Amino acid sequence: MDTLTHALSGALLGRATAPRSPKPDQLTIRGRMALGFVAAAFPDSDFILRGIDVLTYLNLHRGVTHSIVMLPLWALILALVVRALNRNKKPWRVYFGVIAMGIGIHIAGDVITAYGTKIFAPFSDFRLSWPTTFIIDPIFTGIIVLGLLLSQVRSMGRPMAVAGLSVLVLYVGFQATQHYRSMGLAQDYIATHGLAGARAYAMPQPLSPFHWKAMVIDGDNYHEARVNLARSTLLDFPVGTSGFFKKLKASYLPVKQIQWIRHTRFGKNPEDIILAQSAWDHPAFLPFRRFAMFPSLYKLERGPQRVCAWFSDLRFTLVGRVTPFRYGMCRGVSSASWQLESMSRP
Repeated sequence: MDTLTHALSGALLGRATAPRSPKPDQLTIRGRMALGFVAAAFPDSDFILRGIDVLTYLNLHRGVTHSIVMLPLWALILALVVRALNRNKKPWRVYFGVIAMGIGIHIAGDVITAYGTKIFAPFSDFRLSWPTTFIIDPIFTGIIVLGLLLSQVRSMGRPMAVAGLSVLVLYVGFQATQHYRSMGLAQDYIATHGLAGARAYAMPQPLSPFHWKAMVIDGDNYHEARVNLARSTLLDFPVGTSGFFKKLKASYLPVKQIQWIRHTRFGKNPEDIILAQSAWDHPAFLPFRRFAMFPSLYKLERGPQRVCAWFSDLRFTLVGRVTPFRYGMCRGVSSASWQLESMSRP
């Protein structure tokens, strides 16, 4: 989830949990909302890891700052910082609860995306993901914003904030039913094609809660389908380089016209497979191997000076957009020494 949506959700939670008439030793309603806003944005402070390099950030993002194990410690530290900055010198306990809730709703908001969140860091690298919601969801954000706006009506403040959070939960619940349907399509594909041992996945996609990417992992093969669970007719696919959103929307096909595309981890040509697997297995490529959930060979580059094997993660592919997070291993034509590189060009 984007940081602004996280922060707004913390403000809404702060308003929903505020007492009707705060006592002098308690935070004001505006104070709770402001503190909830800041606290819910805090976990994304791990963006500073980009200063090391992007791949390090991708591997460590949603780690210790997003951990339920570390949550009490972060809440205590932030409460002490806020108390030190507050001239009224209220006890740190006044701030602790709101901060803890803000961090907690941030963690929950990330768990429902496909990226995965290390909720037990630093003791485990396990990433929890219940992928119901795309990382940028205007409907999700809109519900929060509407709840915040209505909560500013004095006579309806707290009930409107509670209603906003309730509608948000219902919306995620609805998305969960669509995730279940998408998983069913992947499982049906496995059964129909007799792919024993294959695993099914489903990931939310942009523009609509009915847009989904169904994935099947069968060894080093991936089977991918983009589907619109609500549409019954195909949309015309725009021609040319313009119309990104129209192309993206048209790429999600009705269930009855679903098309499965096969990808491979190392390519299809035997010589390509040997080269790609050599690059993939190199110790220097470990950071990308840790990061990628659906790693697939993006392309092989054979030039007069060097050869490269480039990989991408199928989690992040969208029609009409250059795939992000492409990494590879490169070496000289006459050299056996591979080096990790990032592909910044199409």
